[in-house]
Amino acid sequence: MKTIRETADLFGLSTRTIRYYEEIGLLSPRRSEGKQRLYSASELAKLKLIVRGKKYGFTLEEIKEMVLLFDKDRTGRQQLERTIQYGKRRIEEVELKIQELQEMKHEMEQLLSVFYNKLDHSKGD
Repeated sequence: MKTIRETADLFGLSTRTIRYYEEIGLLSPRRSEGKQRLYSASELAKLKLIVRGKKYGFTLEEIKEMVLLFDKDRTGRQQLERTIQYGKRRIEEVELKIQELQEMKHEMEQLLSVFYNKLDHSKGD
């Protein structure tokens, strides 16, 4: 069992962020007699999934659905199926973004070429 401070340090998060995840139903820590939040291995595993999901650009709603599916189906099958579904969609979004960035890079390279030519021509004046 880890305290909220230990958990925050472990994942490089603020305690405020962890409390927010609890507020929206992603985490359910136990409470000590002194009402201190205590995070079990299960809650730490959920938080690891949340952090990973955020890293890969999933929304908190998507993450919540994936995390809570495991509570409904302990085999993990539904969670994996949904994760695959969201993952495929996210890959498509990333591929589109890469294409847009490559097009932008190409346009910028063309503009730079034009600017270099203008600069070269202005030296002769």
